[in-house]
Amino acid sequence: MTELSAVAQRAVEAATGAGASDAEAYVSRESGREVRVHGGEVESLTAAVQIGVGVRAWAGHRVGYAYGTDLSEAGVAAIAARAAEAAEVADEDEFASPPQPAEFEALPGLGDPSIAEWEASRVADLTIAVERTALAADPRLVAVETAVYADADEQVAIASSTGVAGEYETSSCYAYLQALAEGEGARESGLGFGLARGPRGLDPEAIGAEGARRALEMIGAGKPASQSCPVVLDETVAASFVGLIGGGLGARAVQRGRSPLAGRLEEEVASEAFALHDDGREPEGPASAPFDAEGVPRRRTALVEGGRLRAYLYDTYTANREGGASTGSASRQGYRSLPSVSSSNLVVAPGDRSFEQLLAAAGDGVYVTDVAGLHSGVNPVTGVFSVGASGRMIRDGALAEPVREFTIAGELVAMLGAVGAAGAESRWVPFGGSVSTPPLLIAEMAISGS
Repeated sequence: MTELSAVAQRAVEAATGAGASDAEAYVSRESGREVRVHGGEVESLTAAVQIGVGVRAWAGHRVGYAYGTDLSEAGVAAIAARAAEAAEVADEDEFASPPQPAEFEALPGLGDPSIAEWEASRVADLTIAVERTALAADPRLVAVETAVYADADEQVAIASSTGVAGEYETSSCYAYLQALAEGEGARESGLGFGLARGPRGLDPEAIGAEGARRALEMIGAGKPASQSCPVVLDETVAASFVGLIGGGLGARAVQRGRSPLAGRLEEEVASEAFALHDDGREPEGPASAPFDAEGVPRRRTALVEGGRLRAYLYDTYTANREGGASTGSASRQGYRSLPSVSSSNLVVAPGDRSFEQLLAAAGDGVYVTDVAGLHSGVNPVTGVFSVGASGRMIRDGALAEPVREFTIAGELVAMLGAVGAAGAESRWVPFGGSVSTPPLLIAEMAISGS
C-alpha cells in the first residue's frame, strides 16, 4: 500500500512540476476472479489484475485528465505531463477546483484475507456446491441456468497538492444462481444469491436452496387480474427501486433538472414509514471506505427522514456549483475514470413488522419478487414507471398462487408516499449498486394483468 501512496505523491509532484497549478493522483490495484459452473463442471475461470494511476491537473479553473499503467518514474512523469497539457487547452470552468483536505477516520475490517487464501479450486468447489444444492432440492429442479462466483480485492491511494492523502484496502465477493424448475408444462426460474467480504462468508447451501425455492414457488404461474391493490416488494425489488431513487438524489441529475426530486428539498416526498440514508461508513456495506474517490471523508447522510427530503448527494464539483460542501459522494470506475457524484451504500431503515405481518397488513394484493426492464421502464425525469413483474398473490393476508407476465406502474415519489410499512429484517442486495433494504408494503399500486 505504501508503494501506491508513493506513486500518487510522485504523480502529483510531476504534474505541478509540468506547470499545473494543482494536481491530484488516484492509484488503484484491483485483482478479481470469476468462476462459472454448469452441470457440475467449471465452465470458465477468469482472473485479472489491473493497476494504474489517474491524474487530474488544474490550470486555474481549467482541468485536464490522463491515466496509464506504467508506474515507473518515467511513466508516471509522462502521464502527469499529459494531464497538465490537457488542462492548458481545456475550457475554463469557474466551478472546477481541487478538493480541500479534511481529516478522515480509518475504517478497519473492509478486507477479508480469505480472498487471497482460497485458491481457484476452492472457490470453484463452492460454486459447484451452490449448483448441486439447488438441483438436489426437488425432482422438479431440472437445471441451473447459471451458477457464478466473483470476487474483487482492491487497494486505493490518493494524494493531491492541496494536502489530500490517504489509502485503504477493501474486498468483496458474491455468488448467485438461476435455478430452473419444470412443472405444469412450463419452466420457471429462481434467483438465489449471497454476498460477503470474502468466500468464507458465503453459504453455498443457503444460496442454492434459495434459488430452488424461488423457482419451485413459481410453478403453475398465471396472469393476475388487472387491479389496483396493496403490493409487498421483496428486498431485491425494493433495492432496485431504491437504487433509482438514489440516482435521482445525485446533485448532477438534480442540477440538470433530470430528477423527479429536483427542487424538492425539505418537501414531503414519502410516508413516515420510509427513511433512507446514504452511509459510506456502514461496516457491512460493500461500497464503504474511509474516504470517497476525491479523498473527501465518507459519512452518513440522511436523504429522506420524517417523510421529507433532507439532502442531495454532492461531489466537489457539484457542491462548488451551489457554494456548498461535498457530502463525500464522489465515485470512480477505477483509475481510468474521472470522479462523479454517486451514492455509496443506500440504507433503508427497517421497521418493526415481520414479513407475515406485512402480508397480513396487505390483506389481498400481490407480492412482487422480480421485475424486468426497470431501467428502461422508468422515466428518469418524471419518475413514471411501468415494468414487467412476477411474484405471488396475497389472499387473506397469506401468500397464494404464483403470478407472472403482469406489469406494475406508478410514479417513484408517489410510491414513496404510499409506503405503508417496512419489514423488520433487511438484506444487502448487490445488483445495480449497494443497497440494504427490508421488504416494503406499498398501500396501493396499479397492476395490469389479464
